[in-house]
Amino acid sequence: MRKLYSLIISMTLVSFAMTANAGEFGTLRTEMSAARESLISLMLHADQRGPADQKKVKETADAVSAHLSKLTAPAGKEAQFKELVETWKAFKETREKELVPAILKGNDAKAKEIAGGVQKERITKCQSLISELGD
Repeated sequence: MRKLYSLIISMTLVSFAMTANAGEFGTLRTEMSAARESLISLMLHADQRGPADQKKVKETADAVSAHLSKLTAPAGKEAQFKELVETWKAFKETREKELVPAILKGNDAKAKEIAGGVQKERITKCQSLISELGD
């Protein structure tokens, strides 16, 4: 009887941990969407490229990175988690080194090419991986 009780408690704790982790990935998805939206807004609205707007773009991306650094891979999904981390890192690096500078210089054609090309692929990949990990 004692073994059965211990087994039930263990299963409950594992179930709770999986649910909590799943919720964290859902939150991460929301944060990634906010980061993408703030950047798109910066790109599409030349009148909204001031210091406060630039700060929002940086803060939303930093929030994703901070949250992602606190997560761990669900059991059996270590490869997907690693790919998520690497894809987000590449997304953020391109964003900071190429995309935001192009936007701030008013090079809209280059910004739209980057945002609608490699960055769109990366953010789509991140969202797909989040779903695999437990959205």
